[in-house]
Amino acid sequence: MRLETSFDGLTFSNPLMPAAGPLNGDYEKLVFLLKEGLGGIVTKTISTSLPQIPKPCIYGDRDFVMNSELWSEHPLRKWTDEFLPKFKEINDKPLIVSVGYSEADMEVLIPKLDRFADAFEVSTHYVGTNLDIISRIVETIRKHTKKPLYLKISPHIPNPEAFAKTVHEAGANGIVAINSLGPTMKIDPLKRQIVYGNAAGYVWTSGPSIKPIALATVYKIKKAVPEMTIIGVGGIKSADDVIEFLLAGASAVQMLSAALLRGKDLYRKIIADLPGALDKYGFKDVQEVIETTLINPTRYELEAPVVNFDTCTKCRLCERICPYFAISFTNKIIVDPDKCFSCGLCVAKCPVGALYFSAFEEGL
Repeated sequence: MRLETSFDGLTFSNPLMPAAGPLNGDYEKLVFLLKEGLGGIVTKTISTSLPQIPKPCIYGDRDFVMNSELWSEHPLRKWTDEFLPKFKEINDKPLIVSVGYSEADMEVLIPKLDRFADAFEVSTHYVGTNLDIISRIVETIRKHTKKPLYLKISPHIPNPEAFAKTVHEAGANGIVAINSLGPTMKIDPLKRQIVYGNAAGYVWTSGPSIKPIALATVYKIKKAVPEMTIIGVGGIKSADDVIEFLLAGASAVQMLSAALLRGKDLYRKIIADLPGALDKYGFKDVQEVIETTLINPTRYELEAPVVNFDTCTKCRLCERICPYFAISFTNKIIVDPDKCFSCGLCVAKCPVGALYFSAFEEGL
């Protein structure tokens, strides 16, 4: 089964790449990622100054990572004189060099990094929300390179569609959506102190829990500027997640936080699982997923869910969570159609799928 995806003159053997972060911060880490079989490689974000990183700087929970890890802890010269020349000798995959942040930074970074990059990813995390400034950053980069250029959108950008249109007009090929969310906090009530905070007391959050926001952002941008390439990132932890991002409008994806939570071998596992996931959903290859138009079956009619009593285990979770008090239990689950608001919470939360809307089952 073909896992290949191509865009902007670049060809990836599969759609999975690493996102910029601690797993791709030096030569040894880039080599590890290459051996994992990823479709393309992305570097940690390189800038012109060294960051001050508080310790500890990464917190892992069940479905999210909080971090104050910032950009590369290695100077630009270390990348240009050691990491990237050595990696270029062995790398056979597209290399996206991540850079940040200001217009002045780009005047220095792009000329020195262009010979190593197949494309550039530009972090806007510390640039602000002024689209004129972001546009000038793109124009500055374009003075120094003809390579594909992708702007990574950060959560502080209030209008993703306007952001995409602005950077497209300035010369960017696409968008990487999304960056970590924040600011966020972690508090230890016993010690009465902030955990894993920077000097201001907060950090940034990524991982599986931000996937719904990332998917919506990818979809919104693709609808607004369909000619732009989108690389989806934010919450991917499985082959099924990869397919969801491709359906939402992405041409490739990046993952990092789930590998921190579940192990670095997750990259290899997702790639191995991808053919089976494609087959499960009836796709012949990755390109078919990308070319599929996503259906939006919005309905406004009221309809009480149907209970499959053969499947129902009588756990009564639906009764306990129903916000409209429409579900009761007398030897079996009963849904009151006069009270039911068709909100769908019981259908979504039933652990055995015993509740469903007949109209959706019929594809109406």
